[in-house]
Amino acid sequence: MCTSIARLRYLSFLAAALIVALAGGIFSVSAQTVQLRLVSTSWSPFTNGPGQPRFALDLVEEGLKRIRVSSTTSIVEPAQFTQALLSDRFDGSAAVWRDAEREKVLLFSQPYLENRLVLVGRKGADVSATGMSALKGRRIAIVEGYAYGDIDNAGPTFVRLRNDEASLTELLRAGVDYALIDELVVEYIVSNYSKESQTRLEIGKTPLVIRQLFFAVRRTRPDAEAIIKSFNAQLRGMIVDRTYHRLLHVGWIRADIDGDGVPEYIPASDKAGPTAPQHVYSLFSSEPPASQPASKTIEISPRFYLGGSIYTDWATVPDPFKVHDSQSPDPNRSTATLFKFVW
Repeated sequence: MCTSIARLRYLSFLAAALIVALAGGIFSVSAQTVQLRLVSTSWSPFTNGPGQPRFALDLVEEGLKRIRVSSTTSIVEPAQFTQALLSDRFDGSAAVWRDAEREKVLLFSQPYLENRLVLVGRKGADVSATGMSALKGRRIAIVEGYAYGDIDNAGPTFVRLRNDEASLTELLRAGVDYALIDELVVEYIVSNYSKESQTRLEIGKTPLVIRQLFFAVRRTRPDAEAIIKSFNAQLRGMIVDRTYHRLLHVGWIRADIDGDGVPEYIPASDKAGPTAPQHVYSLFSSEPPASQPASKTIEISPRFYLGGSIYTDWATVPDPFKVHDSQSPDPNRSTATLFKFVW
C-alpha cells in the first residue's frame, strides 16, 4: 500500500515536472541555439580544460545542451576570477558560489552540486575536528585555486598543492598533518582503493567546508531568466535518467526526486544488485535538515527509486531489481583515468 501511494505521489510529481519542463522548453524550442561565454578557474575535479576531470562543467554543459544552449568556458587564474566574472567579457560561469556582490550582476540557478570538504589523515590520526580552530598549528594540504573563504587566519597552516593526488601524496609522506579533500573524491578513494584507504588513512565524518555550486548568467542578457528557468527544469530529470551517475562516476545517489523534501536512493541502473548499498553519494547535505552534516543524514529506512517507482525500504523492492547489471560497467572503474593516486 505504501509503495502504491509513493508511486501515485511520484507520478503526480512527474506530471507537474513535465509541465514545468515544457514551459522551460519554450525558450529552447522557439529559439536558435544560444551560445554562452563562461569563465572559471582550474579546480580539479570540478572545473578544468577539456580532457581533464571537470564534473561541474560536464553537468552544466549537459543541462544546457538539453535546452539548445552551447557554452565555452575560459579558464583563468584564481586571482582574476571575480573580476572576470563580474565584467562584461563573459556571460557568467558554470560553477560559482553565490554571494551578495555577485547577485547584483548575475542570475543564479538552483544549486546543482555541493562541495563538502572532509579531513583526511594518516592511519591513527584524530580526524574528529568539526571546525578549523580545533586544528591550530597543524599543516593541512589544500588544492590551490579553491576559494575556501576566510580560512587563512583560522588556525592551521595551509599548504597549497596542484590537485588532490598531490595532497594525498604529501600526506602519506608526512609532509603535512592532514589533507582537506572533497567528499566526492574521498568516495572514489574508498571505492577504488579499499585496502589502501582502510590501512593507511583516517577519514573525517563531518565536512569542515560546505559550499553549494550554481550556474549563473549575467542579468543584462535579455534571455538570462529564460536560460536559468529552462536549466533548472532539467536537473531532476538528469538524476532520474542517471546522467548525474554517469558524469559523477558514482553508483548510487541520494537526492529528493519527487519534491516532498525526503530524499530517495537512486542507483545507476535498475539492476541494482542483491543487497542495499553500503556507499551512497548525497548530492546535498541539507536534505533534511539543513544543519545536519552529510555523513549523518542517512535514514534508518531509506526510500529507493527503481523502475519508475519509489519503495519505502529495501525489503519492498521487487526481486527483479535485485540483480547485478552485467551490461553496465562499475561506474567507479573509469575513475582510474581521472585520478592517479600513488600509495
